[in-house]
Amino acid sequence: MDNTFSTYKIDDRSLIAFIKREIHNLALQLGFTPHRAAETDIIVAELTSNLIKYANGGELLYRASFTGEYNEIEIYCLDKGIGFENVAKIMNDGYSSSNTLGHGLGSIKRLSNDFQIYSMKNWGCVQYVRICEKPELQLPPLKNGLNYTTIAVNYPGEKLCGDGYYIKQTTKGFQIFVGDGLGHGESANEAVEAAIKAFRQTIETQPSEILRDIHSKVKKTRGLVATIASVDYKSETWSICGIGNINTRIYNGLENKTYTPYNGIIGHNIPRTLNNTVVPYKRHQIIIMHSDGLRTKWSLNDLTSIFKQSPAIIASALYKENIRGTDDATILVGKIY
Repeated sequence: MDNTFSTYKIDDRSLIAFIKREIHNLALQLGFTPHRAAETDIIVAELTSNLIKYANGGELLYRASFTGEYNEIEIYCLDKGIGFENVAKIMNDGYSSSNTLGHGLGSIKRLSNDFQIYSMKNWGCVQYVRICEKPELQLPPLKNGLNYTTIAVNYPGEKLCGDGYYIKQTTKGFQIFVGDGLGHGESANEAVEAAIKAFRQTIETQPSEILRDIHSKVKKTRGLVATIASVDYKSETWSICGIGNINTRIYNGLENKTYTPYNGIIGHNIPRTLNNTVVPYKRHQIIIMHSDGLRTKWSLNDLTSIFKQSPAIIASALYKENIRGTDDATILVGKIY
């Protein structure tokens, strides 16, 4: 399954009809009824027209997700406009800042299965929308203590992503893999997909040994960088080990720490000595892992009340402010509950 998002810069109304048609056709391919696809059209039209009217443009990301239980479309809408301070107020039908009927955001909320919005004055706005094939579908409860979201986009112009991620459940807890194949395009994708296959199949349990195992199995590829973060429920610990520039940070409240990876390239040259960093695993922690498609000098503390938000909002806020646009980019945000 392709987990990457299609992304469009929207700065002209002429793009809106094209994007509506593309997402409409995607909805039909997923098995949405014509009526549900039409409701999806309304959501996309509201999001994109608002970008033009209120923010002088922005970015729309979308992807299809295929699960064992249902199919869905996820959409992120990002802008750097003037923003607003009272989200609850603008969500009410009848509120308008432009002398219109003011039904836009309210209709998005009614027609979607999940709608989240975050904004700050003079910072802009991020919106997340999930549209399932069945409008009445209740989203499944969270499992295994981890609520997470990923945003992955290709290098501009590429059809394949050189980044990859995978979360594996274990007998002791779970393990997170985030990797970045060298360069971008098909060869980078082959490297990271080979690494994910090795990660899924390995019998090793410690991140350092898993990385060694992956190293031995991807030597015929271009190579990659990767970090593995593993949780043991019984000992209540994270074990973290990385090779190359995957940025990994864990927040405990307002405090955070970045875990520095080793130098090297998996599949080519890795250090003789690899040690795991072991840290406490606690409720309400936030783990953030991303490739170098995003800048590394950021802080959640700069975003008002962001810690209360979902992983989807946190990921999109960081993406909006830190995307480089010169490489594949992947960001994974997980909250422990």
